[in-house]
Amino acid sequence: MTTPAPDSDAPPPTVREAVKADLLAVYRIEKASFPQPWPFAAFQRYVGEPAFLVAEVGAGVAGYIVADSVPNHGRPLGHVKDLAVHPDQRGQGVGSTLLQRALGVMRAQNAAEVKLEVRESNETARRLYESFGFEHRRTVPRYYDDGENALVMIADL
Repeated sequence: MTTPAPDSDAPPPTVREAVKADLLAVYRIEKASFPQPWPFAAFQRYVGEPAFLVAEVGAGVAGYIVADSVPNHGRPLGHVKDLAVHPDQRGQGVGSTLLQRALGVMRAQNAAEVKLEVRESNETARRLYESFGFEHRRTVPRYYDDGENALVMIADL
């Protein structure tokens, strides 16, 4: 797996667990990134989870990932629930850095596989996930409120 080279000479993002003070920045990125953003309260529920991570570039939150592991036939299954990068920080490797770190957290939790859902039309995200070994396993018709299909993608850890 490779992380795209940053388009500028900016330092790589710093990744850490999200804290309550990050939630407003996370929510603003969510609203700027998705036509159906998660509600603010959804992020509050994940504060303190080891795979709710934020990436900082300089003094600001540049992106985040929300992931967790759930029991699955005796071995945890990882689930990437949400990943977004601030529009001004896209193409700088922030998403790759976040995904790599979250996969490491889920690997440490002994997850055998990780799944995610992505909009069928989101080519950029699909390419990112494919670069980490995710494969399209099935399509969920009309998964999103606007009727768009979701692709379920899975990667082995």
